[in-house]
Amino acid sequence: MAAWRFKQPGALRLTRFGRAELINAVAAAAFRRDISESVFATFQQELADDIREERLQLVDVPWRAVLDHAAELSRVHTPALGTRTLDVLHVAVALELNSRQFVTYDFRQAKLAGACGLRVLRP
Repeated sequence: MAAWRFKQPGALRLTRFGRAELINAVAAAAFRRDISESVFATFQQELADDIREERLQLVDVPWRAVLDHAAELSRVHTPALGTRTLDVLHVAVALELNSRQFVTYDFRQAKLAGACGLRVLRP
């Protein structure tokens, strides 16, 4: 992942939806005591720094189009892949933003992204 990131010019795009997912995932890890409160605080500060220093660029998405696209992806792919709504939404967002690459840790989300023609990168 680090080698891939090094080759990418400029900021990585991050939707506000993606930012909310990141914060919630790390907050849930703090709740479960998988990480300490100080690690959670450090994560929050580093995320804010990455946005402020333009390593990450917050982008807006056309939600009406995303939701329509997500419904179609669900209709076509979920019966075979078992994808969750939030995973389908992430892929629909990437497609609406004309992304070519997709970063995920989630197996089903990766399968859906690949089925939709996105190049899946797993950190």
